[in-house]
Amino acid sequence: MHETFAPTLAAARARIAAVRPAAYARTRNALNGAVSALSPYITHGFVTLAEVLAGVAARHALDVQHKFVFELGWRAYFRHVWQHRGEGILHSLREGLLPDDAYDRELPADIRHACTGVPVVDEAVRALYATGTLHNHARMWLASYVVHVRKVHWRVAADWLYGHLLDGDLASNHLSWQWVAGTGSSKPYLFNADNVARYAPAPWHSPGSVIDTSYEALDRMARQPAQPGRGEHRVLLDSASLIEPRLTAEPPDEIGLTTPDAAAVAGQDVWLVHPWSLGELPGALPADALVVGVFVADFHRVWPWRERRWHFVGNRMAELAAERWHGDAAVIGAALKGARRVRSIDEPHLAPWLARWAECGAAPALFPLVDRRCDSFSQWWARASRGLNSAADLLAVIEVPAW
Repeated sequence: MHETFAPTLAAARARIAAVRPAAYARTRNALNGAVSALSPYITHGFVTLAEVLAGVAARHALDVQHKFVFELGWRAYFRHVWQHRGEGILHSLREGLLPDDAYDRELPADIRHACTGVPVVDEAVRALYATGTLHNHARMWLASYVVHVRKVHWRVAADWLYGHLLDGDLASNHLSWQWVAGTGSSKPYLFNADNVARYAPAPWHSPGSVIDTSYEALDRMARQPAQPGRGEHRVLLDSASLIEPRLTAEPPDEIGLTTPDAAAVAGQDVWLVHPWSLGELPGALPADALVVGVFVADFHRVWPWRERRWHFVGNRMAELAAERWHGDAAVIGAALKGARRVRSIDEPHLAPWLARWAECGAAPALFPLVDRRCDSFSQWWARASRGLNSAADLLAVIEVPAW
């Protein structure tokens, strides 16, 4: 539960090699289950979904309906929704249990400082701050408590969680919060103390707390607007209180970023790497191509990161690119204008800028493209997996771009 993540391709590949699909399917809901712990590497493009499945399928027989393949599908589905909805994923996709204005627009201090008195919530926040990641089941518990018990708007809490995650992906994170809230699904996600006791270790168990009740009672609670004064929790901070790690839009000096330099790329063929494209460089890249890494200040002013994530991404980028920039999008774009040719991998996190600077190819997609917008995972899955039986079938339809 307290994973460490080395920012190397070797570490990502070692995790792929360690995946045990049968154990994953059997134990993935437990906090000490056999999960892959690959999400930071997938989010930042160390490895693609196709590479993950190929690596696992080389060691284990998998059909398309296997739980492990199914979970890779959720990440692909969230990207499908982002492709069709764009900025809409940052707003409620449908009406939830209560009107949007019935929810608070500030995350309470007792949640931020892990002193709610509900062990499952406080342990989840402690694990998040300690590691920069969180088991998916714990994310769901935390989100359900925040939205349905404490009546905090899902977007406020999703933004907070994104900032602390090493694997924060706007589609996966924000659409998962919407799924829990009921604004992105047909019903809200609720949990109780019995569910926690089944899947979490003893320190997380929450007998006698607000969630130690029936699902029927929790459903009624979720549908009732907050009563005046009911949601107030006094927080007395002292030296023993958990301090929330700082988020920053500015990269730490020690990761060695510089301002964009037009002279460095003038007349050059440039391969542009960014925080979501940190895998192997294309094999067909010309030997004299200049690899340049970029962090776009415009993005990070809206979506600041923890120092842990800056280092994770920055250290891997240093292995790929000797020239690494941090600057405003306009300044980066101006610096790249003098290059002979600029190419990169497309990425929705950088959608406002990347296609203006570079010829962008898509990363290999694991599932066939579903052109029609699907508003549920089951609808998308039926189309994406149609006619496919095994992992080999799925891998056979992948189109690898020729750079």
